[in-house]
Amino acid sequence: MASPNGVTSAERAFAPVLAALSTMQSSVDAAQKQQAHDYLEQFQKSPDAWTTTHAILQSQTASLESRLFAATTLKGKVTYDIHQLPRESLPSLRDSLLNLLFTYRSTPGGRPIRTQLCVCLAGLALQMLEWKDVIQVVVSALSSDAAGSLVLLEFLTVLPEEVTEGRRVTLTEEELDIRTKELLDDNAEQVLNLLVQYAQSTPDAASQPALISCLSSWLREISISRVAATPLMDVAKAALESETTFEVAVDCLCAMFRETKDVDECADVIKVLYPRVINLQPKIEAAAQTDPDVFKGYTRIFAEAGEAWVILIARQPIEFRKLVEAIRECAARDTERDVIHLTFNFWYELKNYLVLEKYIEARVQLADIYASLVDIMIQHLQYPRSDTGSEEDLFDGDREQEEKFREFRHSMGDVLKDCCEVVGPTDCLAKAFARVQGWLQAYSINGTRTPTGEVANWQELEAPLFSMRAMGRMVPADENQVLPQIMQVLIQLPEHEKVRFAATLVLGRYTEWTSKHPEYLESQLNYITNGFQTGSKEVTKAAAMALKFFCQDCGKLLVNHVPQLHAFYEHVSGSLPLPSLYDITDGVAHVIAAQPLDKIYDALKLFCQPIVERLMAKADRAHDEASKCEVADYVHLLTLFVSYVRPNVPQGQPNPMITYWTEIFPILTKILESFVDFVPICERISRCFRTMLISYRTDMLPLLPPLAEKLVVCFEKSHQGCFLWVSGAVVREFVDDDLVDEATKLAVYNFLERQCLTMFRILNGNRPEDMPDVIEDFFRLLNDGIMFHPQRLITSSLLQPIFEAGLTSLKLEKFEPLIAVLHFYRDLLMYGEGSNAPSSLSDPATATHPEVQQAIKRIAVSEGENLTKAVTSGLMYSFPRDCVPDASGVILALVQLVPDRFAGWIKNTLELLPAGSVSPQEAQKVLKSIEDAIAAQDWKKIRYTLQDFTSWYRRKNVTPRSNVTGLDANPRFRFSG
Repeated sequence: MASPNGVTSAERAFAPVLAALSTMQSSVDAAQKQQAHDYLEQFQKSPDAWTTTHAILQSQTASLESRLFAATTLKGKVTYDIHQLPRESLPSLRDSLLNLLFTYRSTPGGRPIRTQLCVCLAGLALQMLEWKDVIQVVVSALSSDAAGSLVLLEFLTVLPEEVTEGRRVTLTEEELDIRTKELLDDNAEQVLNLLVQYAQSTPDAASQPALISCLSSWLREISISRVAATPLMDVAKAALESETTFEVAVDCLCAMFRETKDVDECADVIKVLYPRVINLQPKIEAAAQTDPDVFKGYTRIFAEAGEAWVILIARQPIEFRKLVEAIRECAARDTERDVIHLTFNFWYELKNYLVLEKYIEARVQLADIYASLVDIMIQHLQYPRSDTGSEEDLFDGDREQEEKFREFRHSMGDVLKDCCEVVGPTDCLAKAFARVQGWLQAYSINGTRTPTGEVANWQELEAPLFSMRAMGRMVPADENQVLPQIMQVLIQLPEHEKVRFAATLVLGRYTEWTSKHPEYLESQLNYITNGFQTGSKEVTKAAAMALKFFCQDCGKLLVNHVPQLHAFYEHVSGSLPLPSLYDITDGVAHVIAAQPLDKIYDALKLFCQPIVERLMAKADRAHDEASKCEVADYVHLLTLFVSYVRPNVPQGQPNPMITYWTEIFPILTKILESFVDFVPICERISRCFRTMLISYRTDMLPLLPPLAEKLVVCFEKSHQGCFLWVSGAVVREFVDDDLVDEATKLAVYNFLERQCLTMFRILNGNRPEDMPDVIEDFFRLLNDGIMFHPQRLITSSLLQPIFEAGLTSLKLEKFEPLIAVLHFYRDLLMYGEGSNAPSSLSDPATATHPEVQQAIKRIAVSEGENLTKAVTSGLMYSFPRDCVPDASGVILALVQLVPDRFAGWIKNTLELLPAGSVSPQEAQKVLKSIEDAIAAQDWKKIRYTLQDFTSWYRRKNVTPRSNVTGLDANPRFRFSG
């Protein structure tokens, strides 16, 4: 009924919604927009939204934007809030959706609204289990005219997509499987007939995107052999001729190719498709020259056909050679490098077959194509010529385009590796070297430099150099045909930043070859070290990386060059950017590692003492964040020496590394004490200490007492997890009965106990959510504790607070700390079973000690219900998907340990769930299944039953609109020690 001013009651009802939408689109202040946003969000969740959205959609006065909002809201209601409606009202909802679709079938600008309504109807069809004749009803309602038929096609297009994504709705796995069969499998033939009928009755069917899109959507449901026997195959091919349908036609054909990957089963279909594909090859040239989008479409067609039929190409290389040639032509003609990436996977997949002995004939037949592909890739590797003529910025300031080009080059490098495997690395290298020689010949005649002094056409020289580096991994160290020639030429190339950068990295890539050809070592090292004097940041970076690889692979050849190497290191280290300084430090560490044992101490001190002195000076001057970070970064230089200089010291002899690190240990601890509140310094020094423990293991015994004490004190002061991380290495490394006495083991356990007590006090005043990284490090430390000191730790008074700390931590939603906690519980409970102790335990017999088993069973009985609630709550509400296997593993270990109590714990947990989230019948069904499995000792069934139930519960009740995030069943952690 209309009011005096002409406004209907329905319009008055939705006026606040339209006002809020208007506010969101206006230029009012942020507070008003936030208020409007909050109102709309609450509106979308409310039961009133069902009628209001219909009213807006039926309104003649509401704007298209408002009606689109209503349709989108309605889609969300169908997906998440269908439980708000009584089941008997669903047929009315279905009929209203059909009426709305018919009303909007030809509304100008209404296509987005129609799409949302189609999704609504498809979502309703999925959940309205009693609606058995979905296709017939929708066809009857929408196919009365041409516009309605297009809407019908759109509905049929979205239906398979919505069913495939059916896990968003509140159906059980069984219901979803049955409904999928009813909606898709049982209707496939009917849909195919509808599509054929539409294609035959519509003169311009090939220019109707809706038809082609619908066919694509149903290709996974309809047998491709049935489609091939209909006119739809020709319609899809003909759709390539229309600008409006070209893109969807490409998608459709590519979908067909994917459905024919089982080439033996689909041999007849491929015989139909292959000629149609090859007939497109003559169009490649024109498309590449005139229409980039069409060219990209053709490239997709050829490449995806090749990927689908790659095994056929390997079996019948002559018959399918034209397809391979077409893909090569697409790669060659892509002057803008926009579509060549679409071919990369094809070359990789085909290569995987051609290298097999079984397909040697195909390799012979197609080797020439891969050989020509080397030239194509090298051509595409060239840097662009700047539009402005400036050598300073080849990408005219477009940093994103520059980064894409760099990534693109490395992808092309992978294709070159494929070519090496098919053609052979020597032949591929020869092709690259021929281009270098060609450039040198051309510019030795015409001059290598332009009138402005630049190296002329340097892009043509740099590209084959890059290709040589890309192919390096495939070239054997005994290659003696091409590489000797390349190495002689590289160090004589004209001076240009990009050329020197590329040549330097080539030398760095072939250092393993150089180690077997030492006659080239000196000239190459001179070329590399000269790169540090060029003033170019990029060349310096390349030279540092190349020098690192030289020292790694040729370290034994450089053992007598330590003084010269040290002088060079001291000369350049002050001016290098940090990553380059790390690179050359890595390199010299490898040279020191190659020294004889009696010379390692002197060589190490020669390099490290100046570093330590500079570190102390930096620490004295560090008063702001930037200078403190510089101290942290400098510590890493020492860590590199610790990582790589690990001499093999005969037992009983002093380790020269420990001798030196003992001298500088007080310096590192002093810096640590001074900056214990600065996380980066603590983490870098902790990494250095941990690396020492891993590198020198029990040789670290002289440093163990002061190190352990420092870790305890620093953790108490800073509450940083890095100190627990190092503590885990202490626990792991000092367990060997042959090398560690009982007194040391006891001292290590006492150290572990002190760290635990500190952690408990920290947890008293902090929530796990505020310190997830510390939680992770703590429980990883505890895993080491129960592995290497099970009897002491598990039978101690610490077990109860540890268990309670884990329960509190299971409220976290971050993957890494949760996994650490779950692994701890799983391993602990497995000790209780005795024979199932973790296999990595050095002495499994320890875990079977009766005291250990009794302690675990006692805590399992007393805290098992809380653990069941916490893990089940996490599975239903908050655990990341990747945590599910480990969480169910904890449940499995618990039920095996105390099977007689577990059913009661699950029953009590289900009673805590929100009212209406699980029906009594569903809860009873789960409990009965678990009880039966316990009686039969079918432990795996319990695991899968709980996984299926919690997965179903999560789909049914946990949505983006849920307010409940878990069962708050366990009290906050409290420790009074």
